[in-house]
Amino acid sequence: MLAHRLLLTGRVQGVGFRPFVYRLAQRHGLHGTVRNALGQVEILIQGPDRAIHAFANELIKDAPPLARARLTTHEELAVDDAFGDFRILASEAAGTAEIHVPPDQFLCDDCRAELDDPADRRYRYPFINCTQCGPRYTLIERMPYDRSNTTMAEFVMCAACRAEYVEPANRRYHAEPIACPVCGPQLTLRNAAGEPLELGEAALRATIQSLRAGAIVAVKGIGGYHLMADARNAAAVERLRLRKHRPAKPLAVMYPRRGPDGLERLRQDAQPEPLECAALCAPARPIVLVRLRPDHTLAPSIAPGLNEVGAFLPYSPLHHLLLEDFAGPLVATSGNLSGEPVLTDEAAAHERLGAIADVFLDHNRRITRPADDPVLRSARGAVRAIRLGRGLAPLELELSRPVAEPVLAVGAHLKNCVAIAWDRRLVLSPHIGTLSAPRSLAVFQRVIADLQALHQVRATVVACDAHPGYESTRWARGSGLRAVTVWHHHAHASALLAEQPREGQVLVFTWDGVGLGEDGTLWGGEAFYGVPGAWRRVASWRPFRLPGGDRAAKEPWRTAASLCWQAGCAWAGAPAAAKMLRDVWARAHFSPQSSAVGRLFDAAAALILGKHEASYEAEAPMQLEAASDPHALGEALPLERTADGVLRADWAALLPTLLDVRRPAAERAGVFHDSLARTLVAIAARIASTRPLSCVGLTGGVFQNRLLTEKAASGLSALGFEVLSPARIPANDAGIAVGQIVEFAHRAPRSARAAGRD
Repeated sequence: MLAHRLLLTGRVQGVGFRPFVYRLAQRHGLHGTVRNALGQVEILIQGPDRAIHAFANELIKDAPPLARARLTTHEELAVDDAFGDFRILASEAAGTAEIHVPPDQFLCDDCRAELDDPADRRYRYPFINCTQCGPRYTLIERMPYDRSNTTMAEFVMCAACRAEYVEPANRRYHAEPIACPVCGPQLTLRNAAGEPLELGEAALRATIQSLRAGAIVAVKGIGGYHLMADARNAAAVERLRLRKHRPAKPLAVMYPRRGPDGLERLRQDAQPEPLECAALCAPARPIVLVRLRPDHTLAPSIAPGLNEVGAFLPYSPLHHLLLEDFAGPLVATSGNLSGEPVLTDEAAAHERLGAIADVFLDHNRRITRPADDPVLRSARGAVRAIRLGRGLAPLELELSRPVAEPVLAVGAHLKNCVAIAWDRRLVLSPHIGTLSAPRSLAVFQRVIADLQALHQVRATVVACDAHPGYESTRWARGSGLRAVTVWHHHAHASALLAEQPREGQVLVFTWDGVGLGEDGTLWGGEAFYGVPGAWRRVASWRPFRLPGGDRAAKEPWRTAASLCWQAGCAWAGAPAAAKMLRDVWARAHFSPQSSAVGRLFDAAAALILGKHEASYEAEAPMQLEAASDPHALGEALPLERTADGVLRADWAALLPTLLDVRRPAAERAGVFHDSLARTLVAIAARIASTRPLSCVGLTGGVFQNRLLTEKAASGLSALGFEVLSPARIPANDAGIAVGQIVEFAHRAPRSARAAGRD
């Protein structure tokens, strides 16, 4: 007889790990206990030597599919005659925290079968769950993960649920969100004024009737509200756009499960590639951008000017019921005002969405924190994150170099995410949004406090962007913590290396909209050589002016006119307002210098497509990519070296092609993409001729463009370079917080002790 103590960390809470351990110990005839500690699971096990070793081997190999367990301690103890049968003990709330917060999980097959079974007591119950599925992150208030520490503590289990909860052989043994129609959350359909109309099953039936009649319904889900409408009803979609003041930004569409893999109905409208199919069916059930079929059945205004749609499958039991009953695709866009975090509270939702939604399908399970849907897009043989959210965030990474002290990173102004890091652990928050709205700032501050409280880590320093006008930077400087500034594009480069660390010097292209550069101008077309903490700018683009500053991003014609004036080219298609802008362009104070490739894309869309205004970020570049002939060929643009040794690409050589209206728009758009890709490859070749270089990175929002990225990567690979592109961390500004932490880690003294844990 032997006795052992095993300590496991990683994702071991909220995934059915303790019940699994119980059943495994029973199978091997072992005695002992298992309990949750602060983010860890402690097992005391006693029995025959052979049985204990078999148990330890199967503990990791056969762990629940959602678990990510790591055995950190395995030590022998003295045999204790007091050990009885194997038991699950109450959680331990003291000791050193090693917390890994579980993400929200999709509806598992077992629960879906019960949901659809008229003989089951949870038939059509919209909040069915078990140890392998259901909400986690959005209902946990503190760790350890016990029902008393979640919003489900507000619901007292009935006798039937309690019997399942304490029965080791049951699938719901210690399933903390366990509920049923007798004791759990309930649905209420309300009108825009908040007055109740129907309850329970009747609320579901009335919701379906409303959707079929062309109504817009605000539906409270796992991480917040969706605004839903019939995706095939052109009038309903246009009404949603008009009320939400969202004239063109693409709308996500949720499809009912059909066929062996659940994607049969989706394939009537789209042509997903195999890796996109795998992503659509993955546990996070993300929104995946898939190519539309020419004969799709969706309303024309679902994704204006684009050839893709953001599609996803139902991931909660409520969504499953809605989509099955409606039997068709539904628009399921974030329930928020533009740029703000998704709404979670009923009162706030009715107040802010009351002018948009006709009715509200509410429920009384409180959402602790918002979690919008994640968005992915495929490129270079992988699906890559565009927005982090439910099921994928909080995202945890292991740092190649530990931070010297616990650090908070507050990210950028757009697509804001925040992060904390201590020792070698880094945790990145879900998508927050643009920090220009008061509600966004409130959620931003709440997530900062929340991340630290959940992981029981207190930051002693804050890393922020160098731009003094960012709200995140202002908050950092007023936080009372020591503030460390990080250049925007250094953070982009270092975020890539956080996800895909490499030894030695790397060349990283950071192409995006605009970010403050070290010379005080607005960068966005840079290439850096070096390592995190020691980047050297080695390439950029010929600078140009942005008349009106930030307005250039919303009015692409401004950058197009600026390029033409600077190069001495006539633009016959310029809007009438261009004449009045010429004086503004000539005055440096109102026309800051920029090297941003994102703005070059804006200009190209204005010159080729006549896209003079944009109602959402990157609208013009996205439509330019969609309009491009992928087979059109361009040429590498001229490069010249400046006095400080920086290679500069000259965009002016492209203007004659962009302005040549005799050539098809698709061809000119394709030439633009191909020329930029060839220019990038030429820059890499020039850098490699004078420095050791084997690895090239592509990051920044511009590289969410699949056509450009794949062309550039193909050219680089042909020259023998290893090419890195972000996958788990978005290439856009959502990854800036990660880069800020990596920069801090590489600047700080390596011998400093980590400190600051509560």
